[in-house]
Amino acid sequence: MNNLPQTSRMGSKGPLVILTFLFFMWGFITCLNDILIPHFKTNFQLSFFQSSLVQFSFFGAYFFGSLVYFFISSSSGDPINRIGYRNGIIAGLLLACTGTLLFYPAASLGSYAWFLTGLFVLGLGFTLLQIAANPYVTIIGPAQTASHRLNFAQAFNSLGTTIAPIIGGAVILDAAGAELTSVRVPYLIFSAMFILLVVIFRFAHLPKFTREEETVKGMPALKYPQLVYGIIAIFFYVGGEVTTGSYLTSYAGSPEMGGWPASEATVFVALYWGSLMIGRFTGSVQLFATSPKRRNVLTILVPFLTFGLILLMIRAKGQDISHLYPYTACLVPGIIAFRLSNFRPERMLMLFSGISVLLLMLALNTTGRLSLFSIVSLGLYNSVMWPVIFSLAITGLGKHTGQGSSLLVMAILGGALLPPVQGWIADLKGIHFSYIVPVFCYFYLFFYGWKVKRILKLTDH
Repeated sequence: MNNLPQTSRMGSKGPLVILTFLFFMWGFITCLNDILIPHFKTNFQLSFFQSSLVQFSFFGAYFFGSLVYFFISSSSGDPINRIGYRNGIIAGLLLACTGTLLFYPAASLGSYAWFLTGLFVLGLGFTLLQIAANPYVTIIGPAQTASHRLNFAQAFNSLGTTIAPIIGGAVILDAAGAELTSVRVPYLIFSAMFILLVVIFRFAHLPKFTREEETVKGMPALKYPQLVYGIIAIFFYVGGEVTTGSYLTSYAGSPEMGGWPASEATVFVALYWGSLMIGRFTGSVQLFATSPKRRNVLTILVPFLTFGLILLMIRAKGQDISHLYPYTACLVPGIIAFRLSNFRPERMLMLFSGISVLLLMLALNTTGRLSLFSIVSLGLYNSVMWPVIFSLAITGLGKHTGQGSSLLVMAILGGALLPPVQGWIADLKGIHFSYIVPVFCYFYLFFYGWKVKRILKLTDH
């Protein structure tokens, strides 16, 4: 039995503002890991493999947390349905706050192990937020505008991932001597913001939602091949996205790429994550443009306008942006790809993953700005892959959709396992060659787009 949310005195706009800030925060903090990797590598004198344990700890928590959640759900029912989405968000925020608080003693003790523990606890908190906040955004208002609200919230998540390298580079890497203790104040501020959000969610007049459902035992969702192949696709997508961003600062700092100082190389990390924002805004055009003509115009304009916004944010830090102007040319293939895909999910996945493979091969066989921009522009094509894979994987699951969704969230484990693989290769063969790892990721995503079309018997019409 489903009970619709009670009407809030705030309407849907007030809760959406609060949730949007939550999405922004977890996007910001997640992307800040890309700044922590070179910071810890320098201060603890780590190898690439050892520094990759930052992502292993953080994204490994997603797997562990969702695995525990799955077993609880399959044996005694969905916990979120019992405690409510708002309480689930509060629990996630408290876990995340505990994780960020651990950064203070970790920095004071100079303990890498304590930092990794803090990241693991932070990742557990974000796991619960992923499970609770995403569906909550869809139920706080009219069903017909649910996708609009979720896209709006995710766009601000991308905004967080874009400005995190800019601010993080200034606060952490530019700090006096880039000392280990430079992380203490930023993460204490994050803790305070989490507590503030807990208070807001606890006392704000937000819609309530409860649901009772039949407990599903075993793993019947795995009888659907589109889900089984999709779990592997999520694993490789998250792994490919995270490996690309994790080593981008080191990649830009390598001699063959121009030897950019770490504090300046973070603008390329910002542009990479900003490219996801460009792609997400472009991918949402069809939700707001009713006529084909308007849709075509916006598909061209939105990428350039969003890129201009990113440049303004980087310039606001006081950094030179003239060396980023040529990236404008990288937007053109992305615009063409959106047009050719006609926004069909399976076609978009095949086209975007195929282009990603070509970009990586170009990067591996060139140096300098061409190679660097080839890697950065992968963000344009990563932008729509998560919703495309997720939606294709749960198509037709019916009453097993919830179980299938939890299995897909577990596959975020790719973000934990593949960065150490790339780090190991970087230690052996160099950071440039290590980008062979995401090539295999996008090859599989191309295969999944081809395979799922046949499984679901999708047509080209």
